Amino acid sequence: MKKTRLALAISLMAAGPAFGATFVNGGFESGDLTGWSTSGGCWGGGSFFGWSCGAAANVVPYTGAALPLSPTLFTENTGSFLVTSAGTDAITGANTVYSGNHAVRVNDSINNYGVSVLTQSVSNYSDNSIFFAWNAVLEASHGLTDSDYFALVLRDVTDGVDLVTRAYSSAGSIGSGTTGVTWTPIGGWFTTGWVVEQIDLASLGAVGHDFTLSVMASDCPYGGHAGYVYLDGFGAAPPTPTPEPGSLALMAIGLVGAGLARRRKIR
Repeated sequence: MKKTRLALAISLMAAGPAFGATFVNGGFESGDLTGWSTSGGCWGGGSFFGWSCGAAANVVPYTGAALPLSPTLFTENTGSFLVTSAGTDAITGANTVYSGNHAVRVNDSINNYGVSVLTQSVSNYSDNSIFFAWNAVLEASHGLTDSDYFALVLRDVTDGVDLVTRAYSSAGSIGSGTTGVTWTPIGGWFTTGWVVEQIDLASLGAVGHDFTLSVMASDCPYGGHAGYVYLDGFGAAPPTPTPEPGSLALMAIGLVGAGLARRRKIR
């Protein structure tokens, strides 16, 4: 009887669906970019205005075409990426980490035509949602066709379609799915603050599919305005926010005060 039950259990396991994958190092808690692919290049120059991006690899000329650019245009192993620890952004003062001990900054505050793309592919993603947190910082720039910006694309590889396409520039939102974000001006820059995003795969009928997620941040094509974005907490559940550094300091002061008060009572 025991052998029969064991054989039945093994057969059911073999017949059942394979365990779905999830994001590798989705919170960047390994302190590096393990599990992620990086690429980048330069957007600008070319015949439209006659200037050059210099010696940068993978140059995509600015032709006056409307944003957004596709992340797939930038394939060279370049770009600017920084795995951050707890701290504050020099421009906005926001926490550089949303959850846990680390996050990643894609692109930087240097105005040099730079484009940076972070990508990860996941097979058989069986959870109902993809959650993550992001915080964009874009320098006030030009119009919808030629401003610094960032874009996110979730491609359903199984069905061969882009399920989600989000794009924001310092001149406004581009495309669908970009409402509901509040931009705050700070000294010539705009920031969203940390935003927790949910992509509901169940409602899209895409649970169990293969996906490629690409996030791109770009300077403007004239080399005069920069854009970057912080990312954190990719996974099946909402990331838990880490207290802001100021909040931690107040909490520490409160604990010390409580300890001193307790000592006085004891005496």
